[in-house]
Amino acid sequence: MKPTLILGLAALVSLAACAQDAPQVPAPEPATVSPPAVQALAPIDSVTLHPLFAAGFTCQNHWEGQLQFIGDALGADCLITDLVETEEGRVFSRYFKTEGATNEDWFSWRADVLAPISGTVTRISINPVTNEVGFLGQPPASFIILKREDGLSVLLAHVREVSVEEGASVEAGQPIAKVGNNGFSRTPHIHIGAWTEDDTPLQIQFDLRAHGALM
Repeated sequence: MKPTLILGLAALVSLAACAQDAPQVPAPEPATVSPPAVQALAPIDSVTLHPLFAAGFTCQNHWEGQLQFIGDALGADCLITDLVETEEGRVFSRYFKTEGATNEDWFSWRADVLAPISGTVTRISINPVTNEVGFLGQPPASFIILKREDGLSVLLAHVREVSVEEGASVEAGQPIAKVGNNGFSRTPHIHIGAWTEDDTPLQIQFDLRAHGALM
């Protein structure tokens, strides 16, 4: 064996021996980071309303701070859903029958809109322009505002074929309009917002017992 190779092996043995004799230093503990404190927020005042439709529907809610205007804040955009079977036999819950390219293709289109409260019609505004599906129209939308005896107001926007007049009394569940697609909207749906007499927006939920009676 060559002398240089012998010397190299001897050095490795010597280093290994030193390593065994060296004091063992424990590995450092992994750093821990405390999660940020979560501030408890006061619950948002809510109101339970009569369902908008005598059919299955879903709503996309506007979160707190998303929209500021009264009637928009904490409001919801609601659309009728139904089951659609494909050519392959698959069944899906959808908002429209085929491709959804026309207003008539949507289950919501011209469906009866039911009064969410019993009260008085305080304002009606009509936008006669019907939007093409997929394209935003120009505001304002056609809308109805109802007011209850306790001061609660409810806005229904994107309506058409309104069947009540300002000053009229309505009962919860009474058909008062049809679903349209007008104003700042891309598809047939109803926007609903609710607020108190001091302009405090309310989170909306629907009476599921009343909805079950309609189905």
